[in-house]
Amino acid sequence: MEYQEVQTITPAEVEKLLREGKAISIIDVREDEEVEAGIIPAAKHIRLMEIPERMSELEKGTEHIMVCRSGRRSENACMYLQDQGYKVKNMVGGMLEWEGDTN
Repeated sequence: MEYQEVQTITPAEVEKLLREGKAISIIDVREDEEVEAGIIPAAKHIRLMEIPERMSELEKGTEHIMVCRSGRRSENACMYLQDQGYKVKNMVGGMLEWEGDTN
């Protein structure tokens, strides 16, 4: 089975969208203890392994920006969701490169 290439967005671009007040959907797929160290304020936390059973929480017509620590797990989440017909982008560099606010 052939995967479509996953579209990407940089942490700086995500921060700019948030600063501009754009309504964007950010999904953080990290583990609980990673999220406790800081999460993008607008992000929703759905651990990577919970994505299949929590997909119904994601609006199909909305573009979702997937986030993890470095961009690897979020890329896997993107490939999976893209396969299910969702519009997704992977935040490359992940939280390691995030310079914006965190909660």
